[in-house]
Amino acid sequence: MMKAEDENKTNTEAEEKITDNESKAPESEVEGSATAETGEPETFVKEELTVEDLLEQSRKEKEELYQKVLRAAADFENFRKRTIREKEELRKFATSGLIEEMLPVLDNLELGLAAAENHPEAKAVSDGFRMVAQQIVSILQNNGLECLDPEGEDFDPNFHESVGFQPSDEIADHKVLQVVRKGYMLHGRILRAASVIVSSGPAKQEGEA
Repeated sequence: MMKAEDENKTNTEAEEKITDNESKAPESEVEGSATAETGEPETFVKEELTVEDLLEQSRKEKEELYQKVLRAAADFENFRKRTIREKEELRKFATSGLIEEMLPVLDNLELGLAAAENHPEAKAVSDGFRMVAQQIVSILQNNGLECLDPEGEDFDPNFHESVGFQPSDEIADHKVLQVVRKGYMLHGRILRAASVIVSSGPAKQEGEA
Protein backbone atom coordinates (compact mmCIF):
# COMPACT_ATOMS: atom_id res chain seq x y z
CA MET A 1 0.00 0.00 0.00
CA MET A 2 2.79 2.39 0.89
CA LYS A 3 4.56 1.53 -2.36
CA ALA A 4 1.58 2.56 -4.47
CA GLU A 5 1.31 5.85 -2.65
CA ASP A 6 4.99 6.62 -3.29
CA GLU A 7 4.60 5.97 -7.04
CA ASN A 8 1.58 8.30 -7.24
CA LYS A 9 3.50 10.99 -5.41
CA THR A 10 6.45 10.67 -7.81
CA ASN A 11 4.22 10.90 -10.89
CA THR A 12 2.52 13.99 -9.51
CA GLU A 13 5.84 15.75 -8.90
CA ALA A 14 7.03 14.96 -12.48
CA GLU A 15 3.86 16.40 -13.98
CA GLU A 16 4.27 19.58 -11.93
CA LYS A 17 7.87 20.06 -13.21
CA ILE A 18 6.79 19.67 -16.84
CA THR A 19 4.03 22.22 -16.37
CA ASP A 20 6.43 24.64 -14.68
CA ASN A 21 9.01 24.35 -17.55
CA GLU A 22 6.38 25.05 -20.16
CA SER A 23 5.28 28.18 -18.31
CA LYS A 24 8.91 29.45 -18.25
CA ALA A 25 9.53 29.18 -22.04
CA PRO A 26 11.64 32.12 -23.50
CA GLU A 27 9.76 35.13 -24.65
CA SER A 28 11.55 34.96 -28.01
CA GLU A 29 10.10 31.55 -28.68
CA VAL A 30 6.67 32.84 -27.78
CA GLU A 31 7.09 35.88 -30.01
CA GLY A 32 8.42 33.69 -32.83
CA SER A 33 5.50 31.39 -32.62
CA ALA A 34 3.18 34.36 -32.56
CA THR A 35 4.75 35.76 -35.73
CA ALA A 36 4.51 32.38 -37.37
CA GLU A 37 0.88 32.16 -36.42
CA THR A 38 0.02 35.59 -37.83
CA GLY A 39 1.93 34.97 -41.11
CA GLU A 40 2.58 38.70 -41.66
CA PRO A 41 6.06 39.38 -43.38
CA GLU A 42 8.35 42.20 -42.30
CA THR A 43 7.92 45.37 -44.36
CA PHE A 44 10.70 47.84 -45.50
CA VAL A 45 9.99 51.47 -46.20
CA LYS A 46 11.17 52.42 -49.74
CA GLU A 47 11.51 56.04 -50.69
CA GLU A 48 9.53 56.80 -53.83
CA LEU A 49 11.12 59.10 -56.49
CA THR A 50 9.11 62.04 -57.66
CA VAL A 51 8.71 63.01 -61.30
CA GLU A 52 11.20 65.84 -60.79
CA ASP A 53 13.77 63.41 -59.37
CA LEU A 54 13.36 61.09 -62.33
CA LEU A 55 13.73 63.96 -64.78
CA GLU A 56 16.89 65.21 -63.04
CA GLN A 57 18.38 61.72 -63.02
CA SER A 58 17.59 61.32 -66.71
CA ARG A 59 19.13 64.71 -67.47
CA LYS A 60 22.38 63.80 -65.67
CA GLU A 61 22.63 60.46 -67.47
CA LYS A 62 22.04 62.21 -70.80
CA GLU A 63 24.75 64.80 -70.02
CA GLU A 64 27.26 62.10 -69.03
CA LEU A 65 26.56 60.19 -72.23
CA TYR A 66 26.92 63.38 -74.29
CA GLN A 67 30.30 64.15 -72.69
CA LYS A 68 31.49 60.61 -73.42
CA VAL A 69 30.48 60.99 -77.05
CA LEU A 70 32.33 64.33 -77.27
CA ARG A 71 35.50 62.82 -75.79
CA ALA A 72 35.33 59.85 -78.13
CA ALA A 73 34.87 62.16 -81.13
CA ALA A 74 37.81 64.34 -80.02
CA ASP A 75 40.03 61.29 -79.54
CA PHE A 76 39.13 60.00 -82.97
CA GLU A 77 39.82 63.38 -84.59
CA ASN A 78 43.22 63.59 -82.90
CA PHE A 79 44.00 60.06 -84.05
CA ARG A 80 42.97 60.91 -87.62
CA LYS A 81 45.13 64.05 -87.70
CA ARG A 82 48.09 62.23 -86.18
CA THR A 83 47.78 59.45 -88.75
CA ILE A 84 47.66 61.95 -91.62
CA ARG A 85 50.67 63.80 -90.22
CA GLU A 86 52.68 60.60 -89.81
CA LYS A 87 51.83 59.49 -93.34
CA GLU A 88 52.89 62.88 -94.69
CA GLU A 89 56.16 62.73 -92.75
CA LEU A 90 56.77 59.24 -94.07
CA ARG A 91 56.09 60.37 -97.63
CA LYS A 92 58.39 63.38 -97.31
CA PHE A 93 61.36 61.52 -95.92
CA ALA A 94 60.89 58.14 -97.57
CA THR A 95 63.55 59.07 -100.18
CA SER A 96 65.98 60.71 -97.73
CA GLY A 97 68.34 57.73 -97.82
CA LEU A 98 68.46 57.67 -101.62
CA ILE A 99 68.94 61.44 -101.88
CA GLU A 100 71.74 61.37 -99.30
CA GLU A 101 73.55 58.70 -101.32
CA MET A 102 73.26 60.88 -104.45
CA LEU A 103 74.91 63.92 -102.83
CA PRO A 104 78.50 62.66 -103.34
CA VAL A 105 77.67 62.09 -107.02
CA LEU A 106 76.46 65.68 -107.26
CA ASP A 107 79.63 66.85 -105.48
CA ASN A 108 81.83 65.07 -108.00
CA LEU A 109 79.89 66.54 -110.92
CA GLU A 110 80.36 70.06 -109.57
CA LEU A 111 84.08 69.47 -108.93
CA GLY A 112 84.51 68.16 -112.47
CA LEU A 113 82.68 71.15 -113.95
CA ALA A 114 84.82 73.55 -111.91
CA ALA A 115 87.98 71.87 -113.20
CA ALA A 116 86.68 71.96 -116.80
CA GLU A 117 86.60 75.75 -116.71
CA ASN A 118 90.39 75.68 -117.02
CA HIS A 119 90.12 73.69 -120.26
CA PRO A 120 88.30 75.76 -122.90
CA GLU A 121 88.80 73.01 -125.47
CA ALA A 122 86.42 70.81 -123.46
CA LYS A 123 83.71 73.44 -123.24
CA ALA A 124 81.18 71.49 -125.31
CA VAL A 125 81.58 68.42 -123.12
CA SER A 126 81.45 70.39 -119.87
CA ASP A 127 78.32 72.21 -121.02
CA GLY A 128 76.63 68.85 -121.55
CA PHE A 129 77.57 67.66 -118.06
CA ARG A 130 76.44 70.98 -116.61
CA MET A 131 72.97 70.44 -118.08
CA VAL A 132 72.86 66.96 -116.54
CA ALA A 133 73.87 68.37 -113.15
CA GLN A 134 71.18 71.04 -113.38
CA GLN A 135 68.55 68.42 -114.19
CA ILE A 136 69.57 66.35 -111.17
CA VAL A 137 69.44 69.40 -108.90
CA SER A 138 66.01 70.35 -110.28
CA ILE A 139 64.62 66.88 -109.59
CA LEU A 140 66.01 66.87 -106.07
CA GLN A 141 64.63 70.35 -105.38
CA ASN A 142 61.18 69.23 -106.53
CA ASN A 143 61.42 66.54 -103.85
CA GLY A 144 62.17 69.02 -101.06
CA LEU A 145 65.96 69.34 -101.26
CA GLU A 146 67.45 72.74 -100.41
CA CYS A 147 71.11 73.67 -100.93
CA LEU A 148 73.12 75.37 -98.16
CA ASP A 149 75.82 77.64 -99.58
CA PRO A 150 76.48 79.97 -96.60
CA GLU A 151 79.53 81.93 -97.76
CA GLY A 152 79.61 85.31 -95.94
CA GLU A 153 76.92 84.26 -93.44
CA ASP A 154 77.31 83.92 -89.68
CA PHE A 155 78.66 80.55 -88.65
CA ASP A 156 75.87 78.38 -87.24
CA PRO A 157 76.86 74.99 -85.77
CA ASN A 158 73.32 73.74 -86.38
CA PHE A 159 73.85 73.98 -90.15
CA HIS A 160 77.60 74.37 -90.64
CA GLU A 161 80.57 72.18 -89.87
CA SER A 162 83.83 74.07 -89.31
CA VAL A 163 86.94 72.48 -90.85
CA GLY A 164 89.26 75.34 -89.88
CA PHE A 165 89.79 79.06 -89.26
CA GLN A 166 91.54 81.56 -91.47
CA PRO A 167 92.19 85.31 -91.08
CA SER A 168 90.51 87.68 -93.51
CA ASP A 169 90.43 91.43 -93.99
CA GLU A 170 87.19 91.25 -96.02
CA ILE A 171 85.12 88.76 -94.00
CA ALA A 172 84.36 89.60 -90.37
CA ASP A 173 85.23 87.35 -87.49
CA HIS A 174 83.02 84.28 -86.98
CA LYS A 175 81.55 84.45 -90.49
CA VAL A 176 81.88 81.78 -93.17
CA LEU A 177 84.93 82.60 -95.26
CA GLN A 178 84.77 79.68 -97.68
CA VAL A 179 82.46 76.74 -98.39
CA VAL A 180 84.47 73.55 -98.77
CA ARG A 181 81.43 71.34 -99.35
CA LYS A 182 77.83 72.46 -99.72
CA GLY A 183 75.23 71.38 -97.24
CA TYR A 184 71.67 70.25 -97.91
CA MET A 185 68.31 70.27 -96.15
CA LEU A 186 65.32 68.07 -96.92
CA HIS A 187 61.89 69.58 -96.16
CA GLY A 188 63.44 71.89 -93.57
CA ARG A 189 65.40 69.12 -91.86
CA ILE A 190 69.19 69.12 -92.03
CA LEU A 191 70.40 66.30 -94.27
CA ARG A 192 74.08 67.23 -94.46
CA ALA A 193 75.82 70.16 -92.78
CA ALA A 194 77.91 72.47 -94.96
CA SER A 195 81.66 72.07 -94.44
CA VAL A 196 83.14 75.56 -94.13
CA ILE A 197 86.22 77.58 -93.24
CA VAL A 198 85.42 80.28 -90.68
CA SER A 199 86.99 83.72 -90.69
CA SER A 200 89.03 84.70 -87.65
CA GLY A 201 88.97 88.37 -88.63
CA PRO A 202 91.90 90.54 -89.80
CA ALA A 203 95.34 89.06 -89.35
CA LYS A 204 97.21 90.43 -86.36
CA GLN A 205 100.19 92.63 -87.20
CA GLU A 206 103.58 91.98 -85.73
CA GLY A 207 103.92 93.43 -82.27
CA GLU A 208 100.17 93.22 -81.55
CA ALA A 209 99.13 91.32 -78.48
